[in-house]
Amino acid sequence: KNMITGTSQADCAVLIVAAGTGEFEAGISKNGQTREHALLAFTLGVKQLIVGVNKMDSTEPPFSEARFEEIKKEVSSYIKKIGYNPAAVAFVPISGWHGDNMLEASSNMGWFKGWAIERKEGKADGKTLIEALDAILPPARPTDKP
Repeated sequence: KNMITGTSQADCAVLIVAAGTGEFEAGISKNGQTREHALLAFTLGVKQLIVGVNKMDSTEPPFSEARFEEIKKEVSSYIKKIGYNPAAVAFVPISGWHGDNMLEASSNMGWFKGWAIERKEGKADGKTLIEALDAILPPARPTDKP
C-alpha cells in the first residue's frame, strides 16, 4: 500500500534487488515483490527506472561479477516485457551495508566499469547510485496551467 502511494507521484523508480543466494530468486519468482514493484511502477506511469543490485557483499564469492550479470540479464528480460527499455535503465551493483558504489566507486568491484544509458534525450553514464539518480530527467510540468 505505501509503495503505491509514493509511486503514483514519482518521476523515477529505484528498484532494489537483493543479490544474496535465494533472495533474488524469491523476488523475481512468479509472485515475487521485484516483479510486482516493477510492474506497479510502470503501470502508475513511472517512466524512468534505476536498478540497484544490493547485498553484493553477500554473493558467492563476495562482490561476484557473474552474479551481477546474471541478475542484470534476468531483470532486463522482465522489465522489457512490462514496457521499460533496458538500454535506458542504469544497473548498479551496490552494498548498502558497506556503502559500495552508493556515493563513491567501490574498490571491491574493480570489474564494474560503470553503467551507461541511452534514451531519446541523450546518453548518460556513471559508476554510482547517486550518479544514476543525478542522471534522472525531470519531466516537463505545465506549471502555467491549472
